Amino acid sequence: MRSLFPVLSLLGLLHHVCALRFDVSIRQRRPTTLVSRANGQNAIPVANTRNSEYIANITLGGRQIPVLLDTGSSDLWVTGSVPNSKDLGKSLSLSYAVGKASGDVYTAKMDFAGYTVEDQAFLLVEDTGSFSVDIKSQGYEGLIGLGPNTGSVIRDKIDDARGDSVLDRIFTQNATAANFLTILLNREGDPQSPATGQLTISEVLSNYSKVTSMPKLPVTKVHKLTDEDQHWQVYTDVNGIIGPDGKPIEIESIVPKAPDGQLVVVFDSGFTLPQVPRAMADAIYGRVPGAEYNEANEIWTVPCDQLIPLTFKFGGIEYPIHPLDVSSDAFAMLDSRGNPVCAGTFQPITSAFSLLGEYDIILGMAFMRNTYTLLDYGNFLKHTANDRGDPFVQLLPLTDAAQAHQDFVQLRLNGVDTSGDAAHALLPVDQMQHSPISKEEKKKKYAEMVLSRWPYIFVGCLAFVIIVIGLITWRCCVRRRRQREAKAAKLRILNAGSPPRSPGAQPISFARLEQGMLPQQMEMHESKGGYDYRPSFSSNRGHV
Repeated sequence: MRSLFPVLSLLGLLHHVCALRFDVSIRQRRPTTLVSRANGQNAIPVANTRNSEYIANITLGGRQIPVLLDTGSSDLWVTGSVPNSKDLGKSLSLSYAVGKASGDVYTAKMDFAGYTVEDQAFLLVEDTGSFSVDIKSQGYEGLIGLGPNTGSVIRDKIDDARGDSVLDRIFTQNATAANFLTILLNREGDPQSPATGQLTISEVLSNYSKVTSMPKLPVTKVHKLTDEDQHWQVYTDVNGIIGPDGKPIEIESIVPKAPDGQLVVVFDSGFTLPQVPRAMADAIYGRVPGAEYNEANEIWTVPCDQLIPLTFKFGGIEYPIHPLDVSSDAFAMLDSRGNPVCAGTFQPITSAFSLLGEYDIILGMAFMRNTYTLLDYGNFLKHTANDRGDPFVQLLPLTDAAQAHQDFVQLRLNGVDTSGDAAHALLPVDQMQHSPISKEEKKKKYAEMVLSRWPYIFVGCLAFVIIVIGLITWRCCVRRRRQREAKAAKLRILNAGSPPRSPGAQPISFARLEQGMLPQQMEMHESKGGYDYRPSFSSNRGHV
């Protein structure tokens, strides 16, 4: 994710990560030859850096550049120099966990996954000194955002089609193609995992074609006033997260409109570690013998020989998480006694917490390695005639729980299955540990309670103002009516106590007298009892 939320998590904990160089040959083809199904010949390889970064090559201005794949953002930025590029004279800054990507906006010809886009806008970051890691040594020199176009900061900055996201540009100029992207992420160190990841546009890998028969999970739309935070987000099933004890982990959603028992999940390949509600992370790791919460890194640590089952449910389909993805030995972490331990990959959501209450969970790489993911852009695209339905996500489960158990035994337990021993049994519920919540996190939760419900608060305040105005208006009307009634009552009392009027006299109210409204044909005449009013005869006389 971009802007308010980081793209990568815990990159600084990677230990001795070797830079990964690779060549990607992209076979060019004419845009009009797009097909919705193919044998994957146009798929591009996705390199894996210790299960923490997934990288593919783009060609920009004739230069081949390895970039991170990020489904949680929508902008393209690169470092170094780009030949044959044009400076648009506009600068901006994008915030990430590793630092800020700042620079000027340029345009250049771009090739990606077999497609060519002219004058693609991108951010050229010449100074990477603000990054907390040497990104080049990590194997990448930029980032490509694969999220919805509304999240593009560059698009808002230059305000024309050149600033649209890469995928938006590709689908717009190839209007006859199906508007979807597929991603396959491999698991390093697992002999059962594919040798490499792959990415395709408008086609499905032949070995994974069953993904098209999976349930279409509708993308939940955020309010259009905040659509820059629109992501690939869907609902889980009711009680859709099954914990290590085989029971649902019951968590209440912070999203105001979420159905009861369901949570809003974002699929974000830019996050190394999935982000889940703190209570959920506690439920996953808090009952593991020897588990500790590392406050410095805001993450659970567990013994590496602890097999922890975890399953998600979407559209009635179960998606088991490989136990090698529930805890990771890639971060060289130590417990309080100095013993090597594994990082619990489903960490409490902190910096990525949604202040606007738009989602509950971010499922990053550790989840996405367990599915073949299809992202259909649908009507996220505004300038294409084809595939204009609602956007959706399809997930093909890749992890067989029984086979994953055997993989764990071979890789973590040296071939001897001790996962069922008493030493590895979960602690009783009443002995479950709970991670501490910081003051800053409490403030965020309070802010979320207010900000996520601002439409309802606004409507409530508006209704209150209308009611108050109505009450004031009603009160004024009642008061005036009572004043009129009081004056009328006084007049009746005076009339009742006054001498009889002379014949032909006309009654007149005090209100009319106060307003100077005398009948035009009235004159005042003296009578025995005082004065009265009667018609004036002079008005009927002719004047000379």
